[in-house]
Amino acid sequence: MHALLVVAHHDPKSLTHSLAVQVAAGLTAAGHTYEIADLAAEGFDPRYTAADHRVHRTHAEPPADVLAEQARIDRADALVLAFPIYWWSLPGLLKGWVDRVFVNGWAIDYGPDSPVVKKLRHLQVHLLAVGAADASAFERHGYAKAMRTQIDYGIFDYCGAQVVTSKLLLESESGTAQAHLHTAKALGQGLFANETVAG
Repeated sequence: MHALLVVAHHDPKSLTHSLAVQVAAGLTAAGHTYEIADLAAEGFDPRYTAADHRVHRTHAEPPADVLAEQARIDRADALVLAFPIYWWSLPGLLKGWVDRVFVNGWAIDYGPDSPVVKKLRHLQVHLLAVGAADASAFERHGYAKAMRTQIDYGIFDYCGAQVVTSKLLLESESGTAQAHLHTAKALGQGLFANETVAG
């Protein structure tokens, strides 16, 4: 089985990147393959342009960079997103990736006179969100629920993808980094636990 690991952090030495490396190590140990999409290092442009809007409105051919990202997802049996929490949500780089890649005609299909058709029902999604605050802050202010509403349901469920894992890896600057790395490796090892390895 094959996973696409999408990392949205500018610093290759960040905990976010280290989490992706650990997921990859777990996948390898379990006999699976992976590809890492390092959006910052690869220079992915998150800006939604007039060309992107034409795709949304008229099913025009997406720009080449969007087609490349869609092809990566199409090759994957699972999608893992590792990202820092900025302002209680996705960082702009990752949100722009979603805005541009998960387009009408590919992730969903709808028009003014037709209901939404969810086209990513085959895709399993795993979310690893890194935050410095503690769980009580997220619960007290409703941020944990808000993130699940807008990301797990508002993005992925809307496209039919199944969010299998949705973890808030919190207190990341207070000595919990090692535990988070163990969580990521275990996620990688168990990502396809119910599937058989070809070969």
